[in-house]
Amino acid sequence: MASLLDMRRRIKSVKNTQQITKAMKMVAAAKLKRAQDRVTAARPFAQKMSEVLGNLSARIGDEFSSPLLDARGDEKYLIVLVSADKGLAGAFNANVIKATQAFIKESDGKQMQMLPVGRKGRDFFKRREMGFVEEYIGLTGTGRVEYKDASDIAQRIIKTFTEDTTIDKVFLVFTEFKTVLSQKPVIEQLLPIPKIATEESQSGTVQAEYIYEQPPAEIFGKLLPKQVETQIYRAMLESVASEQGSRMTAMDSASKNAGELIDTLTLNMNRIRQAAITKEIIEVVSGAAAAG
Repeated sequence: MASLLDMRRRIKSVKNTQQITKAMKMVAAAKLKRAQDRVTAARPFAQKMSEVLGNLSARIGDEFSSPLLDARGDEKYLIVLVSADKGLAGAFNANVIKATQAFIKESDGKQMQMLPVGRKGRDFFKRREMGFVEEYIGLTGTGRVEYKDASDIAQRIIKTFTEDTTIDKVFLVFTEFKTVLSQKPVIEQLLPIPKIATEESQSGTVQAEYIYEQPPAEIFGKLLPKQVETQIYRAMLESVASEQGSRMTAMDSASKNAGELIDTLTLNMNRIRQAAITKEIIEVVSGAAAAG
């Protein structure tokens, strides 16, 4: 049986841990509010831009050709994995890595390369000898994402995709923020930019006509790279918000578990102390009886 001193040391250790988890929960809650506001602001623009460019690219036909639009084969994939730089975020990193593994397994027979954004995803697949085009570490650890970082990543992806014609598709894997308690790993095709068939084309009705103030080549030449940047930026914002939400939930659970453990240890300590007092009383009574 543990001594009274050992129990006190364990209780003190758990209390110190509980203070840390409570502090981490408060920090995560503060970062989550900022990240959630930025996601809410960026999401409509990113979604509308994807919708408009997808519709336009489906309508221009052979009027314009771009490596970012033109379909290739289906043999070699580049996976852009957005994960966290830090742990202690519950199942956040495990879920996005598991989704990536499932996608790789479903794409059996395809050649795979990866561009990891975040230390946890990088470390996991590096141990499994996955080939990396580039790696970006330390961009999300502060809880704040800069558009310049997303732009640099997007330009690296575009350069790799246009120069290496053996890469057929680029997929973006990230965690979409739903609520504090709900985050969902998402896999989206980033390149070539998917063409979205409109409702008019599907129903066979006449499509609306678009008037271009500049030639399509000039318009799409500027908008298509911007679309890749926007999607990368949105994925990083979603990932940061999901990470902070998952960390806040995990630290809250850890704090509650620590409280329950402290109660249990305190009860055991009181029992040990009571047993020690009872033993001393018995010894005193026994000694008095023997002396009498």
